[in-house]
Amino acid sequence: LKLGGYGLIRISPVLNPHPQNLMFPILILALWGILMTSSICLRQTDLKALIAYSSVSHMGLVTAAIIVQTPWGLTGAMTLMIAHGLTSSALFALANTNYERTHTRTLLLVRGLQLAFPLMSTWWLLINLTNMAMPPTINLLGELFIISALFNWSTPTIIITGIGTLITATYSLYMFLMTQRGSISTQFRLLPPTHTREHLNLILHLLPLGLLIMKPALISGLFT
Repeated sequence: LKLGGYGLIRISPVLNPHPQNLMFPILILALWGILMTSSICLRQTDLKALIAYSSVSHMGLVTAAIIVQTPWGLTGAMTLMIAHGLTSSALFALANTNYERTHTRTLLLVRGLQLAFPLMSTWWLLINLTNMAMPPTINLLGELFIISALFNWSTPTIIITGIGTLITATYSLYMFLMTQRGSISTQFRLLPPTHTREHLNLILHLLPLGLLIMKPALISGLFT
């Protein structure tokens, strides 16, 4: 997804200026895709499918920002691609740690893991907050750039992006509560402990997300 977004950024100057009748339908489809894929996340029972659809939802924002062809839009697109690349990878790593111990990806069967893995539950909380673009992560900067660029292009887009952001927060909390809270199943009473390499892996995902906000020009100064 991120390589595809980068390809759009590289090829879009060749097609610039876009014909209005070509740009508008694609932009509408990208914005509509944000709502559709976010809504699909709310009804997922498979953990990895939920994370995958979350990535597609964020790429709808990126596609819309690239099509608008403004410096803010391109900067936001590049920033969000890097930020969500790290976030999505961390979520898949967390899902894999669950799967290695429970051998199932069904959300209804893996509840209450906070009782067994309290430190891993902390990682789940932090990465889900990052997925929601909570400050001070670089995800927030990328989304603000994109939403501002789309709002400047067309005021009504704030309605779609606002609803998409709200649904993103909803399914992120849904994912955390379904995997961590509640009573743990009796078949998962004896689970192997987590390993240092797994925690190190998650630290190496979260550190760039937290530190890049201190110097966002490293990834966002390409188009300004």
